[in-house]
Amino acid sequence: MLRQYAIGVVLLAVTCATAQRSFAQNAVKVDAPINCYSCNEWNQPQEPFQVFGNTYYVGMAGVSAVLVDGGSELLLLDAGLPQSAAPILANIRKLGFDPAKISTITLSHAHFDHAGGINAIQRFSGAKVLSSEAGAASLGIGDLLPDDPQYDQPRENRMYPAVDNVAVVEDGAEYVIGDVTIRGVFTPGHTPGGMSWTWQSCEQERCLDIVYADSIGPVSVDSYRFSDGLGDDLARSARRVAKLDCDILLVTHPFVFNMQEKFEQGREAFVDASACKTYGDATLRRLQDRLAAEKPRG
Repeated sequence: MLRQYAIGVVLLAVTCATAQRSFAQNAVKVDAPINCYSCNEWNQPQEPFQVFGNTYYVGMAGVSAVLVDGGSELLLLDAGLPQSAAPILANIRKLGFDPAKISTITLSHAHFDHAGGINAIQRFSGAKVLSSEAGAASLGIGDLLPDDPQYDQPRENRMYPAVDNVAVVEDGAEYVIGDVTIRGVFTPGHTPGGMSWTWQSCEQERCLDIVYADSIGPVSVDSYRFSDGLGDDLARSARRVAKLDCDILLVTHPFVFNMQEKFEQGREAFVDASACKTYGDATLRRLQDRLAAEKPRG
């Protein structure tokens, strides 16, 4: 009896140790949350779902994160706020994937609502990060660059956890992640280093071009003038996005591409070959209105 009891204690200890290791492997050390006017709304939970083929939405209700299954490796596009990191990893697990297989994280633009969760997810998975030169510079300091349209505000309102191991992406460069090839498209304007990303996703014989487009809206602090700054870059980026091969458009904020409405209608609602042109054209109209409203100097 005593021997059986001893064996039971040993087995219980082994089971507990195994459970603790499993918990440690699945846990993510989160960074301090960022508080902002819209942060709570942006970070509301969202049911993860398959968009098409190897592409899945794993982000929050108000800030996007997209997972691409490359077979042997996983690709994550954006990582939301610092407080989004743990829910994003949980969403990936909920879909049946192991987030430890995330080998690459790409960035749209280096604002805290898209780059804030990268540090924690990179620590968890060991992933490398891909960004433009300006995006990498911003990630390295965890702050906006001086030519960012939203720079002129208190520093504590701009900061997010800095990120190491960032590879600079040249415009049009292609990267192979498992069996997926992703291409970076330079789309500055909303920030100096904005990037959009494209890849192909297939279901049996049907293959579609997917675009994860950066924010290209003329959003800034009140004192910023796009007519003196990134207005020309933003116009070029909008025209470029409009001309991309694009069967499915995903954007950095879900409301921009009516994600919830399409989610409720079913997966086929995401397929729209005119979506990128519509998005680019709408941005050009917004920019023209903004430029017209900026008073001439003097």
